[in-house]
Amino acid sequence: MTTLTFDAARPEAAIREAALALGFDAVGIAAAAAPPELRAKLARFVELGRHGEMTWLEERMDERASPRTLWPEARSIVMLGMNYGPDADPLAALERKTRGVLSVYAQNRDYHDVVKKRLKRLARLIAAETGAGVKVFVDTAPVMEKPLAARAGIGWQGKHTNLVSRDFGSWLFLGAIYTTLALAPDAAEIDHCGSCRACLDICPTDAFPAPYQLDARRCISYLTIEHKGPIPEEFREAIGNRIYGCDDCLAACPWNKFARTARESAFHAREALAAPALADLAALDDAGFRALFAGSPVKRTGRARFVRNVMIAIGNCGDRALLGAVLARLADESALVRGAAVWALARLGPDAFERQKARLAASETDADVQAEWRRRPQAPSYSSSP
Repeated sequence: MTTLTFDAARPEAAIREAALALGFDAVGIAAAAAPPELRAKLARFVELGRHGEMTWLEERMDERASPRTLWPEARSIVMLGMNYGPDADPLAALERKTRGVLSVYAQNRDYHDVVKKRLKRLARLIAAETGAGVKVFVDTAPVMEKPLAARAGIGWQGKHTNLVSRDFGSWLFLGAIYTTLALAPDAAEIDHCGSCRACLDICPTDAFPAPYQLDARRCISYLTIEHKGPIPEEFREAIGNRIYGCDDCLAACPWNKFARTARESAFHAREALAAPALADLAALDDAGFRALFAGSPVKRTGRARFVRNVMIAIGNCGDRALLGAVLARLADESALVRGAAVWALARLGPDAFERQKARLAASETDADVQAEWRRRPQAPSYSSSP
């Protein structure tokens, strides 16, 4: 275990040194006060319905927009970043149509667990050495980590709304320590995006109504992770073989040329989760799903939503060799999976679709699945590579 030292006479420098010793890659300090425009931006986002089913963004809006509403005693916020930069181009796997693509952050251990453990250790050190109160947050409370990280000088919010760092590109996990300690804040980072539109132009579903604005309802990460029902038909083909999240806008950022591969082994892709075969994923039952994704953020999505995504990817792959994997899911216990399987079947095998429709459609009780049997999607416009 790393031995930490702390000079209470120079707390800002001591916090920075201890954070780096614990394995954080970026650290900055911001005052526990939110700029007034932050709440207005969040309110507009919710008013337009761009948060979709993420009701928690609306329910605790005041706390999210103002750190002191969340914790009135807070005086400073220590923002921390951990690099999870991939060791290969995350977009390359999109060409392997019979393989599933998981977002880089989900290819190994849940970052919440890794980051929170380090945050707690740093927070305990600050409390022990200064007597200050502390609270830690890792994307599980109403905290706007990205604007706070920008105010703490770690990076800036790019046109894709994610944090961009001059040292780590778009690949930083963020965590926060709220404290009653009055610390000198760091200078906020300025925007370095310039006229670049790479992140906006690469988005498969046009999820950015304008630079610096996101409509989550069109975002593949939202659709494959947060959205609970059938994926709207207008987005299915654009999803391709992305089965959990989407890295396109992150990977397109030119600032990634300064990024480096994550040093944490927990953030390196597990072999089983780096472009796994869609046929294998389609066969997962609940126990198999839990075993494969033990310790992974994917597990929280649940087997039904995940296999729904796999069926969409199979429907997009153009490879009739996967018809058997689709047929097996037509009788799945989850209506969500059955409906996606019907769509995939119509895409891969119109002849098989008609046979199975005659056999199964009349006895289907779920309205969404019935609607899928009534649809006749067009076949994919491309064929797969193995």
